[in-house]
This record gives sequence, structure tokens and C-alpha cells, in this order.
Amino acid sequence: MPARIAGIILPNKPLKVALGYIYGVGPTLAKLIITKAELDPQIRPNDLSEAEVNRLRDIIEKQYKVEGDLRREVLLNIKRKREIGSYQGMRHFRNLPVRGQRTKTNSRTVRGNTRRTMGSGRKSSAEKT
Repeated sequence: MPARIAGIILPNKPLKVALGYIYGVGPTLAKLIITKAELDPQIRPNDLSEAEVNRLRDIIEKQYKVEGDLRREVLLNIKRKREIGSYQGMRHFRNLPVRGQRTKTNSRTVRGNTRRTMGSGRKSSAEKT
């Protein structure tokens, strides 16, 4: 039976990889959770007993913010920055990179200038740049 934690059905991959499918759990946190639950990182979620799944579920849902709560918090942080008019809020509002990346050459997809073939979307050489 597949393990269901935080509303996510874990895929039948090694536990340290499968926990990464939960929003807010990366490789480092997955390793920490497995250590706290005293489980083998290579065991697969389908091989876990009901007690082990419950132990994992308790650790993840009670000690960490994951899935819906974390997504809500992130969206509220972005909304707050937009409302106070901070630089980061303005970048979010304009759909541009927020963390100081250059925009002259990179971030085409964020700006909406996707080039599907060579030369499309570019200024012609006769045009002034």
C-alpha cells in the first residue's frame, strides 16, 4: 500500500528521494527526518509498516511547515511585499527576476520573450539597439 504523508502519495523510490516529493522537504531535511524516525534511507515507502508511516507523518506534519501551509505562507509574504511597495514586491508584480539576476541576456522566459527558432524575437540588424 502506498504511503500518504501531508496529502501526497509517496512514489515507490528510496525514502530519501520519495520524501522530496513533499513541498518543503529537500534532500537535507529528508535525511534529518529519516534519522529522527530511525529508518533506513534506502527502504521504499511501499515496504514501510503502518507504524513507521505514522511515525514519519507525525514528525513531518507536527514539526515542519510543508505543503499547503508553506505555500500559503510564501504567497502571503509575496503579497505583503507587493503591498508595501518594496523592490522585491515590484519585481514580483512585474514578473521579473527578484534576486538581482541580470535581465539583458537571461530571463527571457520570465519576461515573455521566448525564442522558438533562431532569430525570432530579435531586433533586425538594421534597427538601432
